[in-house]
Amino acid sequence: MPAHSGLFTVIERAARKAAPRLRRDFNEVQHLQVSRKGPADFVSMADKRAEQTLYEELSKARPDWGFIMEERGEVAGDPNKPRFIIDPLDGTTNFLHGIPHFAMSIAVEEPMPNGKREITTALIYQPLTDESFWAEKGRGAWLQDQRLRVSSRRELTEAVVATGIPFMGHGDFAEWTRIFGSIAPQVAGIRRLGSAALDLAWVAAGRFDGYWESKLHIWDVAAGMLLVKEAGGFVTDFRGGDRALERNEFLAANDGLHSKLHKLLAGALR
Repeated sequence: MPAHSGLFTVIERAARKAAPRLRRDFNEVQHLQVSRKGPADFVSMADKRAEQTLYEELSKARPDWGFIMEERGEVAGDPNKPRFIIDPLDGTTNFLHGIPHFAMSIAVEEPMPNGKREITTALIYQPLTDESFWAEKGRGAWLQDQRLRVSSRRELTEAVVATGIPFMGHGDFAEWTRIFGSIAPQVAGIRRLGSAALDLAWVAAGRFDGYWESKLHIWDVAAGMLLVKEAGGFVTDFRGGDRALERNEFLAANDGLHSKLHKLLAGALR
């Protein structure tokens, strides 16, 4: 078994405590209480219950840490301490339609001596398959006790690339269409599965060879970005720079494919 920190044990225990109720709710999805918080952007009681469980468990273990959460927003903690970044149910639309592809995403962001903040611990947990994708900075990326490495494919003609597609009220259709038109003819396939967290976890696991998407939130991508990096991949903005979170643009792949995808993206955005 790979060695992991006591902090990761706390995070995984919290996720596993929230998981059974999510599984029960998924099996009774037609009975869920659902409210609308924006165009085609649903939030269910399942989201809120899972987030509450995660918050209660993690705040008991680290009472002076802050939180950034999808539903509750920001809960301030000691600014000199780390904070948790939580998406209790990434893939809510899948969940509400009975599509078994969703996950919890939990990351830890630590303050650095230079004043910046850095993701140092990550967990993406798929409660239906019991897959626990996790990473700690400098310790690699793992699926349970199996070491993860990004895909070794070097040619776009062999690559399967994941993305998100703009939908009602979200995203830039014109920009996405230009990018799709540039990338699709060059690759073996493009997939849109509806969970950014799992897309990134699957890049880390080599199931996808690359991934691009924009207009996401930090809780969608924080854990997945660390997973890809610790699995030997690269995550940048569309211009190949290190401002992915700032620009809200995310391109992930191995070293050989990343540069090729970056060139296609850059050309589409000119």
